[in-house]
Amino acid sequence: MESWKFKIEERVRWGDVDAARIIFYGAYIRFFEIAETELFRAVGMPYSRIFDDMDVWLPRVHLECDFRRAAQLDDLLEVSVYVGHFGTKSMRINFEVRRKGEEPLVAEAHFVLAAVRRDTFETVPIPEEFKRRLAPYTKG
Repeated sequence: MESWKFKIEERVRWGDVDAARIIFYGAYIRFFEIAETELFRAVGMPYSRIFDDMDVWLPRVHLECDFRRAAQLDDLLEVSVYVGHFGTKSMRINFEVRRKGEEPLVAEAHFVLAAVRRDTFETVPIPEEFKRRLAPYTKG
């Protein structure tokens, strides 16, 4: 794995699957949220700091996901996350999902997050400190 990707491991649980014990497409959001949250925490920017100290919220304004292979109950998944692009007032976060120890993708996705003031929801520039701290996990 490239060093500029942050990785978490999470198991497919009973609540993530349908009657055929295959992961339900909506369950992937939980995996993406865990990876994103832990990435931000790892660089010293947990949501509480972004929200409370910087007065910025990061609502998702776009989500796209491609499903490549079916994950099943009890599979241990590796979710890689990295910043694909910083705009002035938004950022793109990319995700790659694989079964632990396997190369083929199970799914890949990206979110676009907008930076907004939490009191007015007016878009604002992404804080420079946030960009700087995420630099090691930013593609090219």
